[in-house]
Amino acid sequence: MKRISLLLLTLVAHTAFAQSTPSQAPPKLEKIEEIAEDPITVTAKPSTEGKITEKRDNSGNVTEATVKSGPSTYTLRPNHPVGTAQPGDAMSGNNRGPQWTVLEFDIGKKKKKTTDEEAVQDNTAPPPPPAVK
Repeated sequence: MKRISLLLLTLVAHTAFAQSTPSQAPPKLEKIEEIAEDPITVTAKPSTEGKITEKRDNSGNVTEATVKSGPSTYTLRPNHPVGTAQPGDAMSGNNRGPQWTVLEFDIGKKKKKTTDEEAVQDNTAPPPPPAVK
């Protein structure tokens, strides 16, 4: 028992000595040379890059938000629980993910002519007049 207490006392003394304060002399610092470079200019991006369109119902609640950022477009809709489920229930979902717009078809709209198509149509000769019998 005496040996264990002596061993324990030795370990405590060693730990206390190892945790003593370091020397009071400050560390030696190296001087860094200053280099004169061209100044950096930061410009703000135009605000037309991203566009957010919100649709609201009659009471003013947001029912849909469409975000266009660069070439990507996605739609966000709120998550309405089904039936009598309350937010946080097992039956209600946590989040509703964005719906990405992959392709859009413009059925019913007239197709805009490209410059190549206009050049081809302008170079063709007009059709001959109909023959009279």
